[in-house]
Amino acid sequence: MNKRILISAAILAIVAIILGAFGAHKLKELLPEHSLNAFETGVRYQMYHVFLLLFLGVFSGVTESIKKKVYRFTMVGILFFSGSIYLLSTSSITSIDFSAIGIITPIGGVLLIAAWGILLRSFINLKDD
Repeated sequence: MNKRILISAAILAIVAIILGAFGAHKLKELLPEHSLNAFETGVRYQMYHVFLLLFLGVFSGVTESIKKKVYRFTMVGILFFSGSIYLLSTSSITSIDFSAIGIITPIGGVLLIAAWGILLRSFINLKDD
């Protein structure tokens, strides 16, 4: 599981860096400021959660079951939250109306919060040395 988590984190980091550079250089010319800010929020939250996955992949203080839950919630949360923001914020240049998927953005946010909550609960249950 740790290898899968670490590989996922590395892939998501690469994608976030590419999207961030694309946003800063190309989309800056094409999107209104509010859309560019939203796009950058998607990139930022994706990268924040890369760090969570990196930590999860090397931390031995939680069970495999907890790792799987946090991993799944984080991966789906990133897809729903950041992914939907990427699509919604670029709809003006793609000419595709993605407004119907706007409902999954907050669902993704809730999944990310839940992943952190699961991790918090496991930390609370850790035995002090």
